Amino acid sequence: MQSAQLLELAQLLEQYVSLGVFLVAASLGAFSYRAWRRERDSRMRIVAVGYGMFGLYGLVVFLEYLLIPYLPYATLELLEHASALLILGGLLTFFVALTRT
Repeated sequence: MQSAQLLELAQLLEQYVSLGVFLVAASLGAFSYRAWRRERDSRMRIVAVGYGMFGLYGLVVFLEYLLIPYLPYATLELLEHASALLILGGLLTFFVALTRT
């Protein structure tokens, strides 16, 4: 394979995996939110927020390639790399949920 084909394959892989992250995180977040509404356990609300952060990250990375014609590439790269902070935030919310009694 040529390097251009490998780059296109890598972009497609990143886009589809990010769509999967968004869909799974949105589903798990919805289940966690419903569990919080049913049981009123504040930890489930925190977990739902964490899944929301993961889902938002997946959505940002998925939309990156669709927005290339409309936004400068540097802006999109900055947005993608900055959205990794959502992963950090999601992990921290799970830690908070685990340590709450």
